[in-house]
Amino acid sequence: MVAYLLIRKIAQLFLMMALGFGLVKLKVLKADESAVLSRLCLYLLMPCVILNAFQVDYSDSLRDGMFLAFGAAVCCYALLLTLDQMGSRLLRLDEVERASVLYSNAANLIIPIVSSVLGPEWVVYTSAFITVQQAFVWTQGVKLFSEDGTFRWKKVFQNINVIFICLGIVLLITGLRLPPVLGEVTESVGNMVGPTSMFVTGMLIAKTDLKRIFAKSRIWLVLLLRMIVAPGLTLLLIKLSGAAGLVENGRMILMVVFLAACSPSAATVTQFSQIYHKDAEYAGAINILTTLACIVTMPAFVWLYELL
Repeated sequence: MVAYLLIRKIAQLFLMMALGFGLVKLKVLKADESAVLSRLCLYLLMPCVILNAFQVDYSDSLRDGMFLAFGAAVCCYALLLTLDQMGSRLLRLDEVERASVLYSNAANLIIPIVSSVLGPEWVVYTSAFITVQQAFVWTQGVKLFSEDGTFRWKKVFQNINVIFICLGIVLLITGLRLPPVLGEVTESVGNMVGPTSMFVTGMLIAKTDLKRIFAKSRIWLVLLLRMIVAPGLTLLLIKLSGAAGLVENGRMILMVVFLAACSPSAATVTQFSQIYHKDAEYAGAINILTTLACIVTMPAFVWLYELL
């Protein structure tokens, strides 16, 4: 069931990407106009996804599960950052390649799958991974893409994504809910993040020489690191830690985190590359290639997770 839904969701993402591609080829839009959609994703749609994910009933079991999910996500990123440091030194990965290995497309791909297979109440555990990833994106990611390789902490905490992470945690702990109308708005707006991200990628691909991009040997190295090495090390970390036995339904909670870690490279990398004037075409090509690969790699790793 999980493998089937993965393939189905990936097919949907590619059709959305094709729509963005077609809009440019038919001269309805220009490829450069995708920069507006990139900013829309980063500064409006993703904050709504984060905030909406925390709108669940608080309980002791949820608290324990969230602690486990957050802890697992932090450990996963500690592992990925170690891999990033080694890769940047030994393999001389550039900013786009490093970010493509570090950040996964968890929000766009995993939330619909978890909701369909396990139920909407399990989506909150994906928010733990997304929250940790967003915290790294807007700190380490900004540092990675900025011209001088630095960032200002004040500017980080003024970022709307970080603000919404903090607000979501407060709402969860206090049990407060958004007013019904506002909650419905954030849910509807957040649901736009997948299609919009794919439109951006499709619009960029429309002006890209894919033969030239895919001829690069380094793109296959990024594919190996993102889709094989990173999930493989994460699987070992989860299984060797024995953390699944710490809380009720721990095995399923960690499976949600593992699915997020197995996802293709994040569409956010393409958007960051565009905003910070890096190689957005290359980032888009990596996103396409890793998304294609996940048709095979994600079901295989899920099978291994259940087997071990």
